[in-house]
Amino acid sequence: MSGLFITFEGPDGSGKSSILKKVYEQINIDFPNKQFVITREPGGTNNKIAEDIRNILLNKMEYKIDYHAEALLFAASRAQHVHDFIQPNLESGNVVLCDRYIDSSIVYQGFGRKLGVDNIWKINEFAMHGVIPHLTLILMVSPEVGLVRINANASREVNRMDKEKLEMHKQVYDAYRYIIDNDTTNRIVEIDASKTFDEVYEEVYNIIKSKII
Repeated sequence: MSGLFITFEGPDGSGKSSILKKVYEQINIDFPNKQFVITREPGGTNNKIAEDIRNILLNKMEYKIDYHAEALLFAASRAQHVHDFIQPNLESGNVVLCDRYIDSSIVYQGFGRKLGVDNIWKINEFAMHGVIPHLTLILMVSPEVGLVRINANASREVNRMDKEKLEMHKQVYDAYRYIIDNDTTNRIVEIDASKTFDEVYEEVYNIIKSKII
């Protein structure tokens, strides 16, 4: 694959989706001769099957999804997303900017749901078709601050995962900290998302720009 695959990760309320959107808008201006595409998980850009699975996963209904089924649904959505969108764009030499990917599954299902990191990695290794990010930016913010931001942002979509108890959000934060501290691939970069939006954006943009130039 000749393209570049960059993923954005972080606890809920870290601001990663807003940062990603601004990066995408600006980078298209600064690099007009380079093709950039933006997508997110679960689901994906113009992907009916993956989006249908997303609607099940992030539902606001009262019925409870079994944790094992939840993990498998995330992996199924990812498999379709990789096959239909991510892999073809990388093979075309494009830069793919993705909001969440494999690390989210490890964090939320492996640690948060206590299903085990090895189990989550195995089912997703099968789902990813060998597509691993070249760069992963993890925007870190405390669970308390993250929840305040979620509740204060009236325009933000609040889904089933956002409504989890504070304890779950703390587990997510600790899991991301574990991934950062134990990374041996050199693909992960930690970003202090407690700073102002402009400060975080500038740091993230400069890191991505250095990978493209």
